[in-house]
Amino acid sequence: MELHNFFRSGTSHRLRIALNLKGLGYDYVAVDLRKNEHQGAAFKALNPQGLVPALVEGDLVLTQSGAIIEWLEERHPTPALLPADVNDRAHVRALAALVGCDIHPVNNKRILDTLRTSFGADDAAINTWCATWISAGFDAYETLLAADTRRAGFSFGDAPTLADAYLIPQIESARRFKVDLGRWPLIMEVDAQCGALEAFQRAVPMAQPDAA
Repeated sequence: MELHNFFRSGTSHRLRIALNLKGLGYDYVAVDLRKNEHQGAAFKALNPQGLVPALVEGDLVLTQSGAIIEWLEERHPTPALLPADVNDRAHVRALAALVGCDIHPVNNKRILDTLRTSFGADDAAINTWCATWISAGFDAYETLLAADTRRAGFSFGDAPTLADAYLIPQIESARRFKVDLGRWPLIMEVDAQCGALEAFQRAVPMAQPDAA
């Protein structure tokens, strides 16, 4: 498998976590968003949307991190990133969607570039924008964690799931945008639990070959 991705991309980060948790090897292909390589013809031949990541296996090209992770779950079901119970699966998917649908999209590169170029936002305004949506989402996530009496360190249960693969890159992004994370102790507990695992350690942005 080839993983076309960028070290600091949250969607790439979550997919690296999922691949590592599954114990799946891949060839790392860097797509430098700083140089707009994702908008070039070579990458758009893989993903016409011009967004990372893309996963290539033989003639198969998969895009959209959520769809790729679900494909991995079906193709390589062990270890599972979703619980066995249908209600629990819905809960974990909802936690992931809280990040993937409601926090991340309004804070990604193309949105922030538009805020800078079309609306004159400076770094302080960008940080405020990102903190607004991260904080709203994390408030809800923290509440959901507090309500789950069966939770044992991770976002759900006692092992990492799809939800953690989404949450941890968003925490990384929150730090980059100078969000004070101290107000969410349960989220920080999850961060510590995941951070102790090699699968998460190997996925962090600064551990990637294009981070220099």
